[in-house]
Amino acid sequence: MSKLKLSILDLAKFTEETKTATDVLNHSTEIAKLADQLGYTRYWFAEHHNTSMIMSMFPEIMVAHVASQTKRIRVGTGGVMLPNHSAFNVAERFAMLEALHPGRIDLGIGRAPGTDGRTAFALRRSWEVIKQDPFPEQLTDLLGFFGHNLPAKHPFVNIKSSPDPSLTPEIYMLGSSTGGVEFALEKGLPFVFAAQINADLAVPVLKMYRQRFKPSVYLQEPKSILSIMVFTAETDEEAYYQAAPAILHWTLLTTGKSIVNPTFEEALSYKYSLQEEAVKQNIMRKFVIGSPDKVAEKLSQWAKETIVDEIIIFDLYSQMEGRRKGYELLAKEFGLS
Repeated sequence: MSKLKLSILDLAKFTEETKTATDVLNHSTEIAKLADQLGYTRYWFAEHHNTSMIMSMFPEIMVAHVASQTKRIRVGTGGVMLPNHSAFNVAERFAMLEALHPGRIDLGIGRAPGTDGRTAFALRRSWEVIKQDPFPEQLTDLLGFFGHNLPAKHPFVNIKSSPDPSLTPEIYMLGSSTGGVEFALEKGLPFVFAAQINADLAVPVLKMYRQRFKPSVYLQEPKSILSIMVFTAETDEEAYYQAAPAILHWTLLTTGKSIVNPTFEEALSYKYSLQEEAVKQNIMRKFVIGSPDKVAEKLSQWAKETIVDEIIIFDLYSQMEGRRKGYELLAKEFGLS
């Protein structure tokens, strides 16, 4: 296996340190610039709607901003939730981004709405569309718009998303189950698996992708990436301290409860019930926590088991100093720059 590459998936999340939305996005920009300098491969933004803690509703805006503030790193989405959008509009936007930053733009595509049902209705303005599954047709149309190669009888065959079909970003299919990988295999696209959502399926699904992949116009060899939550610090103790708010949030979310942006004080003093403690222990497989050498060992093991050469760190740090230090330590440990 080639040298393991590291990337970052950013939610643009409020923390107890961020007082305004501007603070949140400025922090994301700072970390992206740092990742560019340290040698990380790509920096992605997610799409979420109607949440009190995330400022990444329209990730393309941050992609444009961060790409203009960095020099080398690839910038993209993890992902654009395609059912919320017109495939044509997505193709137009990303063709423009690719023209502005040639060879540096990624388009990760998801099938979920990234929100609740009523918000999905507000986005799409049609209950009928929500009841249907437009994604297969949307994905086919999106690829056709980029390549200027929609079928001859397609109603949009003469509609171009840009003057130049070469203005196509690197396209990734995202998934956290067996659904997303089927589309990646059908179209011959790169695939990213979200172990932060479903760690137990990561190994079998990513192995299946490798075994069943067939070359396409988009990709000659299989290309897969694992996404997982990572916290690292100088010591194991400090790393677990940095992870405490995320562990509490994830535990309560899994049990149907929620603390909006739990603070370090809340996380460290929280008394887990027996049920919550059992849930907490179960979700710990979605995390990689520890000193740089231990994290490197665990990530290398994940990479070996899933047959990937790149891992995207699902960024849930709550403290800017710890966030910055964690990425510096990992870059040094993996020899990224």
